[in-house]
Amino acid sequence: MAEAGTGIRGIRQVAQRATNLDRAVHFYRDTLGASFLARFDPPGLAFFQFADVRLLLEASAPSTTLYFAVDDIEASCEELRGRGVVFEQEPQLVHRDDEGTFGTPGEEEWMAFFRDPDGNLLAVTSRRESNSK
Repeated sequence: MAEAGTGIRGIRQVAQRATNLDRAVHFYRDTLGASFLARFDPPGLAFFQFADVRLLLEASAPSTTLYFAVDDIEASCEELRGRGVVFEQEPQLVHRDDEGTFGTPGEEEWMAFFRDPDGNLLAVTSRRESNSK
């Protein structure tokens, strides 16, 4: 939540580098299953929707790490592997949120990392109840 008085409610759009728009559209739409919104050639832009956040792909954008929220990280990784995604890091615990800083106290945050066709780092992430209580 943004500071009071700024009027900022959240993040609407994130830009990501895509040097080959055809390849990037295929990956984000067909491999990741994103909702494709529009493509504009020229200048070479493609837009996707992920829940409340829009993703803009363009050649001049910087590389950004995108973290995709999933309910079941193992099932999501298995589905993505079936679509040709190769993981650099398999699902692993990255944080146990004992204080509840990022959600329910005691939950664990799990992540698995992979790359898109342009080499941008991506991750799937999920939170779940801790097994070590």
